[in-house]
Amino acid sequence: MDILQLVGAALLIGEYVVKIGALGTVPEGRNPGSSSAWLLAIFFIPVLGLPLYWLIGSPYVRGRRHRVQAEANQLLVEHTRALPTVPDGFAPGPGLESVVRMSRHLTGLPCVTGTDEAVHTETDAAFAAMARAVGAAEHYVHVEFYIASWDDATDPVFSALVAAGRRGVQVRFLLDHLGSRKYDGFRSLQRRLAQAGIACHLMMPIRPLRGQWRRPDLRNHRKLLVVDGRRAFVGSHNLIGPSYGSERNARVGRRWKDLTLELSGEAVVGVEAVFATDWYLETGERLDPDEFGLARSGTATPGTNAMQLVPSGPGFPSGPNLRLFTALVHAATRAVSITSPYFVPDESLLAAITSAAYRGVRVDLFVGEEADQFVVGHAQRSYYSALLEAGVRIHLYPAPAVLHAKYLTVDGTVGVLGSSNMDYRSYTLNYEVMLLGFGGGLVQRLLASDAEYLAVSRELSPEEWRRQPLRARYVDNVCRLASSLM
Repeated sequence: MDILQLVGAALLIGEYVVKIGALGTVPEGRNPGSSSAWLLAIFFIPVLGLPLYWLIGSPYVRGRRHRVQAEANQLLVEHTRALPTVPDGFAPGPGLESVVRMSRHLTGLPCVTGTDEAVHTETDAAFAAMARAVGAAEHYVHVEFYIASWDDATDPVFSALVAAGRRGVQVRFLLDHLGSRKYDGFRSLQRRLAQAGIACHLMMPIRPLRGQWRRPDLRNHRKLLVVDGRRAFVGSHNLIGPSYGSERNARVGRRWKDLTLELSGEAVVGVEAVFATDWYLETGERLDPDEFGLARSGTATPGTNAMQLVPSGPGFPSGPNLRLFTALVHAATRAVSITSPYFVPDESLLAAITSAAYRGVRVDLFVGEEADQFVVGHAQRSYYSALLEAGVRIHLYPAPAVLHAKYLTVDGTVGVLGSSNMDYRSYTLNYEVMLLGFGGGLVQRLLASDAEYLAVSRELSPEEWRRQPLRARYVDNVCRLASSLM
């Protein structure tokens, strides 16, 4: 046997060793769909699949970020131990109360009271409200966004932040590195803020030449703003204009349609706690938890809701957002309404949604007619057959707009909104934050948003979907597999 044959035999043996080893290691801690996708990549294109798996394939996040999140959760538990499961005066019923208890167990954050000051569905209105709140700041402002860009639309917010910094208000600003870096003005943004006395830091930076490296598939996707512990904003708006800095988008009328809640009351404390944890992760600076009043809780009064912040991400291996969505859908008895720009449910959520439809619950799904991301958009379409067969009503928000709001309502009595999509990335790879609310006016605001979408959307019929060409379904199914790797 010559040297080439020996090398060939060694490579063949090595390939089979890798594949056999992958069979027993890849599925650990991973859902079946993701496991299958990774195994296919390793088996059929090992030269690409294996290095990619070692780079971004692990379902676990270890080290400092995991440890700090666990410490933060324990701190929250200690400061809120005396609070009830549900604030006095609210009667959520045993099913919802158990969901609240589960989320508290997974995140350390209790259910407290909060007032829904406004739901902003227009970008200009959302930024104007943020600017007003920052303009009234007396002590501090905490800002955290996945994407931040100083443009014409966001200038009111940034100008208010600069003015606040110059008058002595402590402004802390976090933005995701990879999420923001591709937009105009990124390089000068930190400098402009620093000149106004604003402490600005990148979240999860990837700058190897400076010794900063993170798994590139893990990102901080949260969007929140807090003023003096009295007013907060949580939702889907990034801090960028509605056309996302693209002249082409603006020319064709492509605008992102978002939804952000402006809230006050005790629930602001939960938003503070999420920010404080992220601030410590990126800067090493501990913010005093007593400043946020974590041990406070209110009672039901006219106009208040019971509210619970539910953060999730790589620091939460139990998947609080996915468990929240799935548990609420299982508890539905009359109606479920879901709005998500990227709808790629895992097996448990898909089963919950279709089971709800089969047992007679009206299920409405609002998605964009055209997605802004090719792979996720086609992966989403691959679920339409199963959903339509179960009786789910799929409403397509008209292009060229991008429906980017992220919320869920159940039985017209409970709602969840925030930054989390219903896809694999948001379940496991992105840091997200959702807000659960019931017992006040929040759900009616969300249902009003549903009515707005319904008025302009068209319903996808099973007959129309069955006419989809075979080549389109092939692309959808390939993308469904690929989406499990992301």
